[in-house]
Amino acid sequence: MTGLWESFWAIAGWLAVILAVISLFGWTVTFGSTLATFYLVFKHWRLRKAGMEAERRLLAHGLPTEAELPDVVVQIPTYNEGAMVARALDAATALDWPRERLHIQILDDSTDGSTIFANEEVARRRAQGFDVVLIHRKDRSEYKAGALANAMTLTPHGFFAILDVDYVPDPDFLKKTMTCLLADPQLAFIQARFDYMNRDANPLTRTQAVLLDAHLAIEQGTRCWAGHPLPFNGTCGVWRREAIEAAGGWRGGTLAEDLDLSYRAWRIGRRGSFLMSVPVPGELPETMKAWMVQQQRWTKGFGEVMLRLLCPILADGSLSLADRLKAAMHLGVWWSGLAWAVALPAGIGAIVLGAPLRWELAGILVGQLLIGYIALFVFLRAGNLSLRPGQTRLSDFVREFVQVSRDLFRIGAAIGPAQREVIFRKRSEFVRTPKSTPAPKVV
Repeated sequence: MTGLWESFWAIAGWLAVILAVISLFGWTVTFGSTLATFYLVFKHWRLRKAGMEAERRLLAHGLPTEAELPDVVVQIPTYNEGAMVARALDAATALDWPRERLHIQILDDSTDGSTIFANEEVARRRAQGFDVVLIHRKDRSEYKAGALANAMTLTPHGFFAILDVDYVPDPDFLKKTMTCLLADPQLAFIQARFDYMNRDANPLTRTQAVLLDAHLAIEQGTRCWAGHPLPFNGTCGVWRREAIEAAGGWRGGTLAEDLDLSYRAWRIGRRGSFLMSVPVPGELPETMKAWMVQQQRWTKGFGEVMLRLLCPILADGSLSLADRLKAAMHLGVWWSGLAWAVALPAGIGAIVLGAPLRWELAGILVGQLLIGYIALFVFLRAGNLSLRPGQTRLSDFVREFVQVSRDLFRIGAAIGPAQREVIFRKRSEFVRTPKSTPAPKVV
């Protein structure tokens, strides 16, 4: 019995060492992500004044005469969201652009009868003199990317405004975005900023608004101003057809067709630009289940693009070392979430099993958690102050941060399967985020 006990502790000792090494490696990855967060916040405040001034100058360029304006195709992808098509078409037909040069495509992959209602709305707008068509696919191949690519083949025009069905742009959306695209022929796309129609619907929507504000201001805004690779957010933007085709077109090999195309365009020298001052309101998921569906797809899509493109980018001698490092800082952040999930239990296991220097390991673990939470608070507060200065007192924001932390803990557990699917390269269906407005029932 004594021999078995000694064998157990010998194995436990080796296991403790292995877990300690895994934990330290994981914390190294997360510490790199933490440094990147502080770096982006620092760069944001350093560049914000000049960046916003450059945006004002770009928007002030003005458009050509109405007779010289190009044709623009507004693409509205939808899947089993028939109840939202009417509102989306109201917004699209209200865009301030010459009617004869405004073309609207409803990209409908629905399987639940939503197509019937979408057809009715399309017919109503056509009767009013608008060029609106419904493009219905039955096979849904390559999901949103396939719908966008298929629709492009059906029109000869050179600019594509992409608006998910739950986003409602102001009438001047096209004038502002097209002003920027036409002012700089090198721009591949213009990305407007998300805003939220239901920000205060419940605590969960407020959590999402806080997170998205930081993403849009500190990540998207700063990347644009600093010359880093700028991802397209999948909606609320306008692409130049020539840039899409030069980059290889829309591809459905990942669940993040927007990120994939953005990086392929960036690698051939075609960059995008982000407009902080042009908000487009949309709907945030109002239930935890709907938000989890969205976050699982975003996590998996980002990871798929990272696995597909990061190594080729790092090995691409045509890119400068600085550009490769900028891409690695962005794409490599995907590993930090997985590192957190692995390093924390590994570190606790190593301490419990009595790893060498376990108290030092415990100090590192506590320190990393503390620094990580400080970085998260700084990141979120910086986004809040940048986009909504003076709207939220520090004491109120601290209370919001506590709620955000709880929600992030829940969502962190939910995205685990998506992370595993990325690692094992398991393909899955593109699951649209459930909307608060249900599709009408066919009777």
